[in-house]
Amino acid sequence: MAKANPVLDFEIEQSAVAYVGQELQRPECILAEADGTLWVADARGGVVRIASNGNQSVIVPKTSSYSQQEGIEGSRFLEGTLPNGLAFDRNGNILISNFGTDCLEVMTRDGRSKVLADTIDGEAIGKVNFVLRDSKERIWITVSTRTKNWMSALRKDLPDGYIARYSDGEFHIVSDGFRFTNEIRFDAREQFLYVVETTGGCISRLRVDEGGGLRDREIFGPTTLGKGAWPDGIAFDSYGNLWGTMVYSDKLFVLTPEGDLRILLDEGDPQKVDALEKAIESNTVTHEVLFSTGQGIAPWMASVTFGGRDLQTLYIGSLKGKRIPYFRAPVAGLPMVHWKESEGRSQPTSIPAAPSR
Repeated sequence: MAKANPVLDFEIEQSAVAYVGQELQRPECILAEADGTLWVADARGGVVRIASNGNQSVIVPKTSSYSQQEGIEGSRFLEGTLPNGLAFDRNGNILISNFGTDCLEVMTRDGRSKVLADTIDGEAIGKVNFVLRDSKERIWITVSTRTKNWMSALRKDLPDGYIARYSDGEFHIVSDGFRFTNEIRFDAREQFLYVVETTGGCISRLRVDEGGGLRDREIFGPTTLGKGAWPDGIAFDSYGNLWGTMVYSDKLFVLTPEGDLRILLDEGDPQKVDALEKAIESNTVTHEVLFSTGQGIAPWMASVTFGGRDLQTLYIGSLKGKRIPYFRAPVAGLPMVHWKESEGRSQPTSIPAAPSR
């Protein structure tokens, strides 16, 4: 008899939610290592390292261009450096998709950093959102939009997002036409690549061929994830469920292997979510309407990461939060490619050279 899906009768108890980290700045993406260490994207231009005992340190390159105007909430989301998605390279250095400076960076754990790529096919790369490494050592990135001011891309009729793969010292577009491409994840066998389309309100997937080509694009699960359907981050568990967040409506959801949707948390303000939905429909998004949203345990809920020594602790990243909520999941997460590599790793001492131009 097949084992019952453990998420079907799972409920999150608010009293069971705990927190880690303090005074974090835009902790959008979280990487977890087997020893309990967390690496968190930080708006100061690098990452925050949170040790298993809770001690934290900010690791920021000396070249960081971090700036924030006091009193203007939107400034830290629209100006300067904005580390967004993170991944480890095979040496344990940190790949950073910088949504503010429009480039992919690589940084050692002691803060030495360089730009890996900032153009594609001779043009500006666009708003680099996420970076992912697969088991074949290929590096993948998503670009949400080529529009410089990403707020102008919060519309349903602008499919200018794309996915690119790194090879031979540069990135090449492998699939495009996405509506604000966000996080991507492979399934356990890397047969499919799952793609978040934030303004499309859905999760797409594509079949991956032996050469790393993508084909047979389709929507996985509902064609829309419902009210306030702005998905952002996703992660698989070991059963095959796809966990995810909806950013401006502050929802945590799960898609079962069959594509059925379950909402586990819904902490958004209904009136403010309605106002933003209307603005996106009419292409009239303003600072006031957008930045009035975001509340709950992880305001502007942005990502999910499985961690803990047994991969059964689920951490939630956010864009407005200053700490990271976490709780015990009903099933362990799917290990990422760096999981076993991180066991016993020594401090990396070098980063790969940037490609010649």
